[in-house]
Amino acid sequence: MNTRKRVLILCTGNSARSQMAEGLLRHYAGDRFEVHSAGTHPGIVRPEAIAAMAEIGIDISGHRSKSVEEYTGQQFDHVITVCSKASENCPVFPGANRYAWDFDDPAAVTGSEEERLAAFRTTRDEILLRLRHFIALENRE
Repeated sequence: MNTRKRVLILCTGNSARSQMAEGLLRHYAGDRFEVHSAGTHPGIVRPEAIAAMAEIGIDISGHRSKSVEEYTGQQFDHVITVCSKASENCPVFPGANRYAWDFDDPAAVTGSEEERLAAFRTTRDEILLRLRHFIALENRE
């Protein structure tokens, strides 16, 4: 029997923030959570997100962007939105604890490859800090 809590992480494109959050939560607490991510308007997983995660030893190169519609009707213990647009357009998942975290979109940053990658690193690190707090709170229960 699976006793792990189910978590769905949502963003608009499911290309950067939610993908990194999925990889981070699986890496740091995958024994406690069954983690999924999706987007309200899915695109493709950004190569900068893959690179930023690889820098810290987490491989998300096999991830794919998924539509939130793939999860309609499923039960989740927690639904986390990582951008304000997804929070505004998030479907209802009855019974789920809902968290609205708004992180800057690193995909919106222009400039050199290094400047863009720096934005993904910053967002990755901000998400990790929030997830560590989330994991700590869950450990109390």
